[in-house]
Amino acid sequence: MKSVQYNNIHLLQFRSLSNESLFHFTSTIKGGVSQGTYTSLNLSPYSGDNPDAVNENQECIANIMGISVENLYIPYQVHKDNILTIDKSFLQKSDLEKLTLMNGIDALVTDQKEIFIGIATADCVPLLIFDPKKKVLATIHAGWKGTVLGIAEKTVKKMIEQYHCTPQDLLVGIGPCISQKIFEVGDEVTKAFIENGFDEKEISYRNSVSGKSHINLELANKILLTKAGIPEQNIEIANICTYSNPEILFSARRQTIHSGRMLTGGIIK
Repeated sequence: MKSVQYNNIHLLQFRSLSNESLFHFTSTIKGGVSQGTYTSLNLSPYSGDNPDAVNENQECIANIMGISVENLYIPYQVHKDNILTIDKSFLQKSDLEKLTLMNGIDALVTDQKEIFIGIATADCVPLLIFDPKKKVLATIHAGWKGTVLGIAEKTVKKMIEQYHCTPQDLLVGIGPCISQKIFEVGDEVTKAFIENGFDEKEISYRNSVSGKSHINLELANKILLTKAGIPEQNIEIANICTYSNPEILFSARRQTIHSGRMLTGGIIK
């Protein structure tokens, strides 16, 4: 990923997704007005932060894209595999109806221009999928539960079914998340991956000292994407650990869940 700056706002962008018809980013902690464990560019309205601070932070992000803050669509995520399409009919609904529909959603898909779709993370895996031919964008929140449920693969299938996307055309960015070295889990988590078809030896190793497994969430999601038909060379992995980079990224494991969230998403131009 490359780092870009707009005034005091620091963003990260995938090199492979740099496209004249798409503006995308993963935000960092830098450039906002939030305080405490939310310092400073917290963009999630669901993290317990001061709503006024979050709104001001979102205004700054919206201004960069030249849209109103009302055109930022960020779902209330619940670590499941529910996917919502942001289409013309959705955009015509009332604000309350939109909020209701985005409740319990962990992936958004759209072909609508001049609106931003994004998901919030602070250790979980954020994914962006873009079809430069059909001009379709998806953004996915994949924690370990969402990964086990195959949300990345299911989102690709949704893009194929609803927008007739071709997997070979899709470009993917797997953003900053907790690294395998840090992501130590109990046997129940490892068992869940195995029961859902993952090869334990391929995606994890066992720490000889603690006896705990360490799972590679980036690799697990890459496996799901290639299974869906996306070529490996179309998948860019940030390989940036949220836990190990406190100077630029939030981490729920490092800071507790009462901390800020990064936003990963984009706007089709």
